[in-house]
Amino acid sequence: MTTPGAAVASPAPPATQSAGTTPVPAAPVVQERLELQLDTPWAAVFLPDGTAVISERGTALLKTVRDGRAATLGKVPGVAPAGEGGLLGLALSPQFDADHYLFAYLTTQDDNRVVRFTLDAGAGGSLSMGLPQTVFSGIPKAGTHNGGRIRFGPDGFLYVGTGDGQRRERAQDPTALGGKILRLRADGSPAPGNPFGNAVYSLGHRNVQGLAWDDAGRLWASEFGPDVDDELNLILPGANYGWPEVTGAPHRAGFQDAKVVWPSTRDSSPSGLEITGGIAYLGALRGERLWAVPLQAEEAGNPVAYFTGEYGRIRDVIRAPSGSLWLLTNGENPDFALVLRPLH
Repeated sequence: MTTPGAAVASPAPPATQSAGTTPVPAAPVVQERLELQLDTPWAAVFLPDGTAVISERGTALLKTVRDGRAATLGKVPGVAPAGEGGLLGLALSPQFDADHYLFAYLTTQDDNRVVRFTLDAGAGGSLSMGLPQTVFSGIPKAGTHNGGRIRFGPDGFLYVGTGDGQRRERAQDPTALGGKILRLRADGSPAPGNPFGNAVYSLGHRNVQGLAWDDAGRLWASEFGPDVDDELNLILPGANYGWPEVTGAPHRAGFQDAKVVWPSTRDSSPSGLEITGGIAYLGALRGERLWAVPLQAEEAGNPVAYFTGEYGRIRDVIRAPSGSLWLLTNGENPDFALVLRPLH
């Protein structure tokens, strides 16, 4: 057990491997810095033709990036940016070639919700947006703890990370939407097999910020702690991750321990998450670095930090079709994207 403050980050015990067998992630190398003049970007997805689509939290704009140049696709209507809310996560339909749907998580005047709209190609490869249709609504909103990450899993269902909306008790209530990971059909209805018979897949979360699957199809999530115990969690259906009763990895009966714990949020505040080649990559906001965590089956090894303080706050990590990783910065006025050389 790591004493808080004794280390920057540690795998939560028990570990399945000895220190000598834990692989060290290959050092990432910046291949290109894209000066895209972004305003607080939050998420990105890649279309089949390689075009990146990026959300901007405060402006509610969607930007496209093609050949290293950014253009405005359009403004998503109904967004009410405030605090940590606004235009947040993006997810591309698994059947995009057929249905052309882009999904977005956004904050309105009343709630956080998931919408979808079509992206249609026009002359010369230009894109146009359809009107958004609400897929799932009623997720609690607040100035902070809005969650916002969405992603389609290998099973074809849409996973949605929510925050507790500044009301801690929601996280332990399996009938409430705050402080959860949700699992939905593409039309917004609860996915079959969910453990509580509703949209909830896991509970006891404070503020989920990243979702990604490893090569074996296991779901991992990054999560903000309060002032201590930022977490990387292995997500199991129906599992309770403890908030607000516990944080980190206290080995309390009934609660699922985090696989990695950052004792102080000044070193992490983990946001976007991507997994490739058995390594989990997490963008750190307050920590202003990229964390790389080797994964071995259901356990995590020692986190390694890169780019500490070099590029500011890192909001999202996205794998491009080329195999490179894109990092989106936050608060650099204007923000930019870093393209890392393919690692595998």
